[in-house]
Amino acid sequence: MNIKKIQKRLNSSFDGKVTASYRDNSIVLEGELSSWDDIVKACYTAAKRYSKTHVVNDIKFTGAEIPKMRVPDFSDKSLEGSFWDVLIIGGGISGASIARELSKWELDVLLADKEPDLALQASGRNDGEIHPGVDLSKGSLKHRYVLLGNKMYESVCKELSVPFERRGQYVGFTQRWTFPFVVLYALKKKYIDDVTDTKIISRKNLIAAEGKINPNFKFALFNSSAACVCPYGITIAYAENAVSNGVKVSLGTAVTGMVVEDENIVSVSTNRGTIYPKLVINAAGVFSEDVAKMAGDRFFSIHPRKGTDSILDKKAGVLLNSIAAIKETALKRSHTKGGGVLHTVHGNLLIGPDALETYKKEDTATEPSSISKVFAKQKRTVPALTERDIITYFAGVRAPTFEEDFIIEAGRKTKNIIHCAGIQSPGLTCAPAIALDIEAKALEMLKKDGLVINENKSFNPIRKAIPALKEMAPKEREELIKKNPDYGVIVCRCEEISKGEILDALSSPISVPTVDGVKKRVRPGMGRCQGGFCMPLVIQIIADYLNIPMDEVKKSYDNSSVLFGDIKEKSKELL
Repeated sequence: MNIKKIQKRLNSSFDGKVTASYRDNSIVLEGELSSWDDIVKACYTAAKRYSKTHVVNDIKFTGAEIPKMRVPDFSDKSLEGSFWDVLIIGGGISGASIARELSKWELDVLLADKEPDLALQASGRNDGEIHPGVDLSKGSLKHRYVLLGNKMYESVCKELSVPFERRGQYVGFTQRWTFPFVVLYALKKKYIDDVTDTKIISRKNLIAAEGKINPNFKFALFNSSAACVCPYGITIAYAENAVSNGVKVSLGTAVTGMVVEDENIVSVSTNRGTIYPKLVINAAGVFSEDVAKMAGDRFFSIHPRKGTDSILDKKAGVLLNSIAAIKETALKRSHTKGGGVLHTVHGNLLIGPDALETYKKEDTATEPSSISKVFAKQKRTVPALTERDIITYFAGVRAPTFEEDFIIEAGRKTKNIIHCAGIQSPGLTCAPAIALDIEAKALEMLKKDGLVINENKSFNPIRKAIPALKEMAPKEREELIKKNPDYGVIVCRCEEISKGEILDALSSPISVPTVDGVKKRVRPGMGRCQGGFCMPLVIQIIADYLNIPMDEVKKSYDNSSVLFGDIKEKSKELL
């Protein structure tokens, strides 16, 4: 590692305001800068793509105050003094899939997440594409895991009863001069990088497959293995299957500190008490660097990257049956997939995302400028797209390292931690394969410490989903309603969701009795009206189920009230 060369480049760009040093097998940057974009630029100046020598960002940002991690506003002693074989920090797709694989063994496993539900951050705020790996090259963990994970998804989704569709991905080109370069790229992908389904599609065949796609496309790069899944749906399914096989999930549980002695984590402090794990798995997303720091094992840095997506009404679904994006120049390396148009498993079109660097790790606010920029680009993919069809939009914050690769390894200083960090796109695709490797690492480390581990002979990989009435044949639906009339009471007309399905969600293995908790499990409020008509009914069902007043039902977080008392009673108070 030539620190002198790195320092020379930094001096050229930042006039000596940033210094680089090589410490503990990492490149540590220090100094002060008022621009967050400049800090990111400085770290990229020092970083090498896919390198195992990571950049640690210790540059002080003077341009604004970096928000502290949001934690639950309550504390209790429900976990105080508990002992665990494995503590998994993070309830996204990584943590949930790891928990499920570890449930195959007789282990005491705790999955803790500070949010009131699973997949509330990046794992529930992405487009749900199962990537083919066409934009990745050999030498990275991303490349290795994306090929393995893509092949696993069909069987995983079948076991967990999660909708999964292979729709294929088109990348269209408008300039014919790029054709020789793209052909060479496709050959490299197919024969060197093992993305064997890569091929070139002619304009004629492209238009025949997707009649509404840009007619100015001269040709397209096509991968048939590209697919889509509901990202929060697969996360919840993984976690529910883990719970059914003995894992404990503790939501609203923030890790706030650790005691490390003799290079081992002895205890972990949370808002629900101090716990004592033999092994910690760090799957904390944008906060994985913070967890590593608590554990005395910080050798990498995360720089949050925000992306915004829009979801269109199902009537727009006829415009595209697959996944598509535009490239107007030859393929080149980028820090983002660049966004696209995706036909979801629920029949909507999803547009986006973009990619913006941010110092706010939990900034999920949507900005009109992001939505308009994404639409301006993707209208060149599918010209008939219109903002009038948007029914909702959302933003998520990804967790990349400056080396743009995953970190799947045991601690470098601390002995009883495994890091599953730097997980960004295609992290959703890679999760099933990563989980298997971390399962193997965890077993090896626990056995090395003398723990005898037996198979969980009652492990059941099958998770039965809540019945989806709108997908049933009329006779099947009729039989279900006869057994339980609640399935005949339609609550959400847009998505055709019944009272019976909502009650099933409330009694599921990981019950989250909030409006959003029910929404993510069975979809009331996901349609055109976005809950404008069904939300009061959903609130009433939750209130009746919990035996509480309707104004105590929350949207998501403890402070997210939906109702604020009875209007008539309030009126009486004013008279």
